[in-house]
Amino acid sequence: MSNFQSVKSPKIKPGKRAFVNSPFPWLLPLGLILTFVFVYPIFEIIRLSFTDASLLGADYSYTTESYGRLFGHSEFFSMLLITAIFVSFSVVFQLFFGFIIAFLIDQGQKLDLKGTVIVRTSVLTAWAIPGVIIGIIWRVMYTETEVGIFNSLVGMVGMDLIPFLSDPTIALISVIVANVWRGTAFSMILIYAAIQTLPNDVMEAAKIDGANGLQRLFKVMLPMLAPIILVTLIIISIDTFNTFDMVMALTGGGPGQSTEVIALSIYTTIFREFNLGQGAATSVVLLSINVIMTLVYLKILGRQGEK
Repeated sequence: MSNFQSVKSPKIKPGKRAFVNSPFPWLLPLGLILTFVFVYPIFEIIRLSFTDASLLGADYSYTTESYGRLFGHSEFFSMLLITAIFVSFSVVFQLFFGFIIAFLIDQGQKLDLKGTVIVRTSVLTAWAIPGVIIGIIWRVMYTETEVGIFNSLVGMVGMDLIPFLSDPTIALISVIVANVWRGTAFSMILIYAAIQTLPNDVMEAAKIDGANGLQRLFKVMLPMLAPIILVTLIIISIDTFNTFDMVMALTGGGPGQSTEVIALSIYTTIFREFNLGQGAATSVVLLSINVIMTLVYLKILGRQGEK
Protein backbone atom coordinates (compact mmCIF):
# COMPACT_ATOMS: atom_id res chain seq x y z
CA MET A 1 0.00 0.00 0.00
CA SER A 2 1.36 3.40 -0.93
CA ASN A 3 2.42 5.71 1.88
CA PHE A 4 1.27 8.66 -0.17
CA GLN A 5 -2.31 9.73 -0.17
CA SER A 6 -3.77 11.00 -3.37
CA VAL A 7 -4.26 14.74 -3.36
CA LYS A 8 -7.52 15.84 -4.89
CA SER A 9 -7.33 18.92 -7.11
CA PRO A 10 -9.64 21.73 -6.00
CA LYS A 11 -12.89 21.86 -7.85
CA ILE A 12 -13.30 24.86 -10.11
CA LYS A 13 -16.72 26.15 -10.89
CA PRO A 14 -17.67 26.02 -14.57
CA GLY A 15 -17.87 29.80 -14.85
CA LYS A 16 -14.48 30.30 -13.23
CA ARG A 17 -12.95 27.51 -15.34
CA ALA A 18 -14.18 29.25 -18.49
CA PHE A 19 -12.56 32.50 -17.34
CA VAL A 20 -9.26 30.78 -16.50
CA ASN A 21 -9.15 29.06 -19.87
CA SER A 22 -10.01 32.23 -21.75
CA PRO A 23 -7.42 34.78 -22.97
CA PHE A 24 -8.68 37.44 -20.53
CA PRO A 25 -6.23 36.62 -17.69
CA TRP A 26 -3.37 37.08 -20.15
CA LEU A 27 -4.78 40.26 -21.65
CA LEU A 28 -5.65 41.88 -18.32
CA PRO A 29 -2.08 43.11 -17.50
CA LEU A 30 -1.72 44.52 -21.01
CA GLY A 31 -5.11 46.17 -20.70
CA LEU A 32 -4.08 47.85 -17.44
CA ILE A 33 -0.83 49.10 -18.97
CA LEU A 34 -2.63 50.49 -22.03
CA THR A 35 -5.19 52.15 -19.78
CA PHE A 36 -2.58 54.03 -17.74
CA VAL A 37 -0.26 54.78 -20.67
CA PHE A 38 -2.78 55.68 -23.39
CA VAL A 39 -6.40 55.88 -22.25
CA TYR A 40 -5.85 57.95 -19.10
CA PRO A 41 -3.58 60.56 -20.80
CA ILE A 42 -6.10 60.91 -23.64
CA PHE A 43 -8.90 61.43 -21.11
CA GLU A 44 -6.79 64.05 -19.31
CA ILE A 45 -6.00 65.91 -22.53
CA ILE A 46 -9.69 66.06 -23.44
CA ARG A 47 -10.58 67.20 -19.92
CA LEU A 48 -7.86 69.88 -19.83
CA SER A 49 -8.96 71.18 -23.23
CA PHE A 50 -12.13 72.42 -21.52
CA THR A 51 -10.16 74.42 -18.95
CA ASP A 52 -8.03 77.55 -18.77
CA ALA A 53 -5.19 75.62 -17.11
CA SER A 54 -1.65 76.98 -17.22
CA LEU A 55 1.74 75.48 -16.40
CA LEU A 56 2.44 78.50 -14.20
CA GLY A 57 -0.31 77.76 -11.70
CA ALA A 58 -2.37 74.91 -10.32
CA ASP A 59 -5.70 76.76 -10.23
CA TYR A 60 -7.98 76.55 -13.23
CA SER A 61 -11.65 76.58 -14.10
CA TYR A 62 -13.71 74.71 -16.67
CA THR A 63 -14.55 76.70 -19.76
CA THR A 64 -14.85 76.42 -23.53
CA GLU A 65 -12.81 79.57 -24.16
CA SER A 66 -9.82 77.50 -25.32
CA TYR A 67 -11.80 76.20 -28.29
CA GLY A 68 -13.31 79.62 -28.88
CA ARG A 69 -9.89 81.27 -29.10
CA LEU A 70 -8.55 78.37 -31.16
CA PHE A 71 -11.23 78.39 -33.87
CA GLY A 72 -11.69 82.14 -33.73
CA HIS A 73 -8.04 82.94 -34.40
CA SER A 74 -6.80 83.33 -37.96
CA GLU A 75 -3.42 81.86 -37.00
CA PHE A 76 -5.07 78.49 -36.31
CA PHE A 77 -6.40 78.20 -39.86
CA SER A 78 -3.06 79.42 -41.21
CA MET A 79 -1.38 76.65 -39.21
CA LEU A 80 -3.85 74.08 -40.60
CA LEU A 81 -3.10 75.29 -44.13
CA ILE A 82 0.65 75.00 -43.55
CA THR A 83 0.16 71.52 -42.10
CA ALA A 84 -2.01 70.49 -45.05
CA ILE A 85 0.61 71.71 -47.55
CA PHE A 86 3.39 70.02 -45.61
CA VAL A 87 1.53 66.71 -45.34
CA SER A 88 0.20 66.70 -48.92
CA PHE A 89 3.50 67.32 -50.68
CA SER A 90 5.44 65.11 -48.28
CA VAL A 91 3.09 62.15 -48.76
CA VAL A 92 2.88 62.49 -52.55
CA PHE A 93 6.65 62.63 -53.04
CA GLN A 94 7.35 59.95 -50.44
CA LEU A 95 5.00 57.61 -52.30
CA PHE A 96 6.41 58.59 -55.69
CA PHE A 97 10.08 58.20 -54.80
CA GLY A 98 9.36 55.14 -52.65
CA PHE A 99 7.72 53.41 -55.61
CA ILE A 100 10.46 54.46 -58.05
CA ILE A 101 13.24 53.19 -55.79
CA ALA A 102 11.41 49.95 -54.98
CA PHE A 103 10.71 49.34 -58.68
CA LEU A 104 14.31 50.04 -59.71
CA ILE A 105 15.71 47.79 -56.96
CA ASP A 106 13.36 44.99 -58.02
CA GLN A 107 14.36 45.38 -61.67
CA GLY A 108 18.02 45.52 -60.72
CA GLN A 109 17.74 42.28 -58.82
CA LYS A 110 16.01 40.59 -61.75
CA LEU A 111 18.87 41.72 -64.01
CA ASP A 112 21.48 40.65 -61.42
CA LEU A 113 22.89 44.17 -61.23
CA LYS A 114 25.41 44.92 -58.52
CA GLY A 115 24.74 47.66 -56.01
CA THR A 116 21.06 47.02 -55.28
CA VAL A 117 21.87 46.12 -51.67
CA ILE A 118 23.91 49.33 -51.29
CA VAL A 119 21.04 51.42 -52.66
CA ARG A 120 18.53 49.75 -50.37
CA THR A 121 20.79 50.22 -47.36
CA SER A 122 21.44 53.88 -48.21
CA VAL A 123 17.72 54.62 -48.37
CA LEU A 124 17.05 52.79 -45.10
CA THR A 125 19.77 54.81 -43.38
CA ALA A 126 17.69 57.98 -43.66
CA TRP A 127 14.79 56.19 -41.97
CA ALA A 128 16.98 54.95 -39.10
CA ILE A 129 18.35 58.39 -38.18
CA PRO A 130 16.38 60.16 -35.40
CA GLY A 131 14.32 63.13 -36.51
CA VAL A 132 16.27 65.65 -34.42
CA ILE A 133 19.54 64.55 -36.01
CA ILE A 134 17.97 64.82 -39.47
CA GLY A 135 16.85 68.36 -38.67
CA ILE A 136 20.37 69.31 -37.59
CA ILE A 137 21.94 67.69 -40.67
CA TRP A 138 19.66 69.55 -43.06
CA ARG A 139 20.07 72.79 -41.12
CA VAL A 140 23.81 72.55 -41.73
CA MET A 141 23.20 71.81 -45.41
CA TYR A 142 20.83 74.79 -45.67
CA THR A 143 23.30 77.24 -44.06
CA GLU A 144 22.76 80.59 -45.78
CA THR A 145 26.43 81.47 -46.26
CA GLU A 146 29.17 80.33 -48.63
CA VAL A 147 30.09 77.52 -46.23
CA GLY A 148 26.63 75.94 -46.57
CA ILE A 149 26.69 72.82 -48.73
CA PHE A 150 23.84 73.83 -51.03
CA ASN A 151 24.80 77.49 -51.20
CA SER A 152 28.42 76.61 -51.95
CA LEU A 153 27.18 74.61 -54.96
CA VAL A 154 24.94 77.52 -55.96
CA GLY A 155 27.90 79.89 -55.71
CA MET A 156 29.96 77.70 -58.04
CA VAL A 157 27.53 78.35 -60.88
CA GLY A 158 27.46 82.10 -60.20
CA MET A 159 24.01 82.31 -58.60
CA ASP A 160 23.06 84.34 -55.53
CA LEU A 161 22.80 82.66 -52.15
CA ILE A 162 19.40 81.10 -51.51
CA PRO A 163 17.62 81.99 -48.22
CA PHE A 164 16.63 78.40 -47.45
CA LEU A 165 15.52 79.09 -43.87
CA SER A 166 14.84 82.84 -43.77
CA ASP A 167 12.32 83.15 -46.61
CA PRO A 168 8.86 81.85 -45.51
CA THR A 169 7.99 80.09 -48.78
CA ILE A 170 11.44 78.62 -49.38
CA ALA A 171 11.66 77.53 -45.74
CA LEU A 172 8.45 75.51 -46.07
CA ILE A 173 9.76 73.91 -49.26
CA SER A 174 13.03 73.14 -47.49
CA VAL A 175 11.22 71.40 -44.63
CA ILE A 176 9.16 69.36 -47.11
CA VAL A 177 12.32 68.27 -48.96
CA ALA A 178 13.95 67.15 -45.72
CA ASN A 179 10.85 65.24 -44.67
CA VAL A 180 10.57 63.54 -48.07
CA TRP A 181 14.20 62.44 -47.77
CA ARG A 182 13.43 61.09 -44.32
CA GLY A 183 10.18 59.26 -45.07
CA THR A 184 10.79 57.81 -48.52
CA ALA A 185 12.41 54.71 -47.01
CA PHE A 186 9.24 53.56 -45.28
CA SER A 187 7.21 53.79 -48.49
CA MET A 188 9.98 51.95 -50.33
CA ILE A 189 9.96 49.10 -47.81
CA LEU A 190 6.21 48.47 -48.05
CA ILE A 191 6.00 48.85 -51.82
CA TYR A 192 9.11 46.73 -52.39
CA ALA A 193 7.63 43.96 -50.23
CA ALA A 194 4.38 44.17 -52.21
CA ILE A 195 6.24 43.99 -55.54
CA GLN A 196 7.96 40.81 -54.38
CA THR A 197 4.57 39.15 -53.87
CA LEU A 198 3.22 39.94 -57.35
CA PRO A 199 2.54 36.75 -59.38
CA ASN A 200 5.09 36.41 -62.18
CA ASP A 201 2.66 34.50 -64.37
CA VAL A 202 0.37 37.55 -64.64
CA MET A 203 3.26 39.80 -65.71
CA GLU A 204 4.47 37.17 -68.18
CA ALA A 205 0.96 36.76 -69.60
CA ALA A 206 0.70 40.52 -70.17
CA LYS A 207 4.09 40.47 -71.89
CA ILE A 208 3.01 37.58 -74.14
CA ASP A 209 -0.19 39.45 -75.00
CA GLY A 210 1.96 42.24 -76.42
CA ALA A 211 1.87 44.78 -73.57
CA ASN A 212 4.95 46.99 -73.50
CA GLY A 213 6.77 48.03 -70.34
CA LEU A 214 4.63 51.11 -69.62
CA GLN A 215 1.41 49.19 -70.23
CA ARG A 216 2.50 46.42 -67.88
CA LEU A 217 3.40 49.05 -65.31
CA PHE A 218 0.22 51.12 -65.41
CA LYS A 219 -2.37 48.49 -66.37
CA VAL A 220 -1.07 45.42 -64.56
CA MET A 221 1.40 46.23 -61.77
CA LEU A 222 -0.13 49.42 -60.33
CA PRO A 223 -3.70 48.03 -60.12
CA MET A 224 -2.39 45.00 -58.21
CA LEU A 225 -0.34 47.27 -55.94
CA ALA A 226 -3.24 49.70 -55.31
CA PRO A 227 -4.34 48.20 -51.95
CA ILE A 228 -0.86 48.35 -50.39
CA ILE A 229 -0.25 51.79 -51.88
CA LEU A 230 -3.47 53.03 -50.27
CA VAL A 231 -2.50 51.53 -46.91
CA THR A 232 0.97 53.11 -47.22
CA LEU A 233 -0.66 56.44 -48.04
CA ILE A 234 -2.71 56.41 -44.84
CA ILE A 235 0.17 55.27 -42.62
CA ILE A 236 2.63 57.90 -43.84
CA SER A 237 -0.10 60.55 -43.69
CA ILE A 238 -0.67 59.80 -39.99
CA ASP A 239 3.07 59.83 -39.38
CA THR A 240 3.55 63.12 -41.25
CA PHE A 241 0.69 64.81 -39.39
CA ASN A 242 2.52 64.01 -36.15
CA THR A 243 5.94 65.22 -37.35
CA PHE A 244 7.48 67.37 -34.66
CA ASP A 245 11.12 66.61 -33.89
CA MET A 246 12.61 67.25 -37.34
CA VAL A 247 10.74 70.54 -37.88
CA MET A 248 11.69 71.78 -34.43
CA ALA A 249 15.39 71.08 -34.99
CA LEU A 250 15.38 72.43 -38.54
CA THR A 251 13.38 75.67 -38.34
CA GLY A 252 11.67 75.80 -34.94
CA GLY A 253 8.51 76.81 -36.82
CA GLY A 254 10.10 79.90 -38.35
CA PRO A 255 10.63 82.24 -39.92
CA GLY A 256 7.67 83.64 -38.04
CA GLN A 257 5.16 80.80 -38.12
CA SER A 258 5.65 79.83 -41.77
CA THR A 259 6.70 76.25 -40.93
CA GLU A 260 4.77 75.73 -37.70
CA VAL A 261 2.85 72.49 -38.20
CA ILE A 262 0.14 71.44 -35.77
CA ALA A 263 2.32 69.12 -33.66
CA LEU A 264 4.95 71.84 -33.21
CA SER A 265 2.23 74.37 -32.37
CA ILE A 266 1.08 72.14 -29.50
CA TYR A 267 4.61 72.09 -28.08
CA THR A 268 5.00 75.85 -28.48
CA THR A 269 1.66 76.65 -26.87
CA ILE A 270 2.22 74.44 -23.81
CA PHE A 271 5.94 74.63 -23.10
CA ARG A 272 6.80 78.12 -24.37
CA GLU A 273 3.57 80.03 -23.80
CA PHE A 274 2.60 77.83 -20.80
CA ASN A 275 -1.02 77.75 -21.99
CA LEU A 276 -2.00 74.20 -21.11
CA GLY A 277 -5.71 74.57 -21.92
CA GLN A 278 -5.09 76.03 -25.37
CA GLY A 279 -2.43 73.42 -26.13
CA ALA A 280 -4.74 70.62 -24.99
CA ALA A 281 -7.49 71.92 -27.29
CA THR A 282 -5.06 71.87 -30.22
CA SER A 283 -4.05 68.35 -29.21
CA VAL A 284 -7.68 67.25 -29.39
CA VAL A 285 -7.85 68.57 -32.95
CA LEU A 286 -4.76 66.55 -33.89
CA LEU A 287 -6.17 63.52 -32.06
CA SER A 288 -9.41 63.80 -34.03
CA ILE A 289 -7.49 63.85 -37.32
CA ASN A 290 -5.53 60.77 -36.28
CA VAL A 291 -8.67 58.92 -35.18
CA ILE A 292 -10.43 59.64 -38.49
CA MET A 293 -7.45 58.44 -40.52
CA THR A 294 -7.08 55.36 -38.32
CA LEU A 295 -10.74 54.46 -38.86
CA VAL A 296 -10.24 54.81 -42.61
CA TYR A 297 -7.18 52.56 -42.35
CA LEU A 298 -9.10 49.91 -40.40
CA LYS A 299 -11.98 50.13 -42.88
CA ILE A 300 -9.60 49.46 -45.76
CA LEU A 301 -8.01 46.54 -43.93
CA GLY A 302 -11.46 45.11 -43.26
CA ARG A 303 -12.36 45.24 -46.94
CA GLN A 304 -9.10 43.55 -47.86
CA GLY A 305 -9.77 40.85 -45.28
CA GLU A 306 -13.21 40.17 -46.79
CA LYS A 307 -11.60 39.66 -50.19
